Amino acid sequence: MDIDVFAAAHAQEWDRLDDLVRRRRSLTGEEIDELVELYQRVSTHLSVMRTFGQDPALSGRLSSLVARARSAVTGTHSSGWADVGGFFTRVFPAVLYRLRWWWLAVTAGTLAVATVTGWWIASNPDVLAALGTPDSIARYVEYEFANYYTENPAGSFAAQVWTNNAWVAAQAIIFGVAFGLPTLWVLLSNAVNIGAAGGMMFAMGRGDVFFALILPHGLLELTAVFVAGGVGLKLGWTLISPGDRTRLRALGEEARAAIAVVLGLVVVLFISGLIEGLVTGWVTNTWIAIGIGVVAEVLFFLYVFTVGKRAYEAGETGDIEDAPAAVPVAG
Repeated sequence: MDIDVFAAAHAQEWDRLDDLVRRRRSLTGEEIDELVELYQRVSTHLSVMRTFGQDPALSGRLSSLVARARSAVTGTHSSGWADVGGFFTRVFPAVLYRLRWWWLAVTAGTLAVATVTGWWIASNPDVLAALGTPDSIARYVEYEFANYYTENPAGSFAAQVWTNNAWVAAQAIIFGVAFGLPTLWVLLSNAVNIGAAGGMMFAMGRGDVFFALILPHGLLELTAVFVAGGVGLKLGWTLISPGDRTRLRALGEEARAAIAVVLGLVVVLFISGLIEGLVTGWVTNTWIAIGIGVVAEVLFFLYVFTVGKRAYEAGETGDIEDAPAAVPVAG
């Protein structure tokens, strides 16, 4: 596309919109209608400029003009709490639902690797022996595994777990920009570590303790990590196969959706951190503790497949930027 020709063809509309924005407090009814129409039209022009990305200065000028026009059209912005509510009732659940097959596949794959790893360790004494001395393994199984959840004050431990898990989830998503390969490594490492811990516990006849301490918080916590992994892999795959979009545009759209997931998972992991810090190891009734974890997991899936499905079918994509739609342009 010839940027100079494009700019010359639409310069009059841009100047007119700029004039209307400057006089927005004294516009007539017809001029207000014209302002709205030009705002929508110039928003599309901006989308075209972003798609081709050949003139950063012109794109910046149009971005500023569209932002000022949006302010003039929409007036006072909605309250911050309304934005938060909209994020958790539309944006976050919609992107979770849209990318459900990615993170469900990650869930299945991770659990398969963890199960095979645990079975391999539990059924092969030589492999178990390679993980440590008999004394160190016995100390881990009989004391360290359970003590990990209660050796620190519940509040500080919950905060520590929350920040650590949020960082792991963020890494899984961010690493997606490297074609998803580092994300695969994070997921594989996590699966092997879970399998190794379970394998040692089962080899020493403590499998019941393993599940009693993992399931209360682990159901929701691991699901959050699986979601992050799925989103990261989707981000990487977008670079490989952008479809009918330009690679840059496709990456931008998926990256904005990924940011929405990062923000939402902070809350999900906060809840799982509270369960890990206040329930796991502290609630002595195993079935009550596991029940709390199951309820949290069921509520998450209901959230995704009811609220998320409804928002997605209503047209929400999870893209947190109010980006105008692009239109075909003759080059």
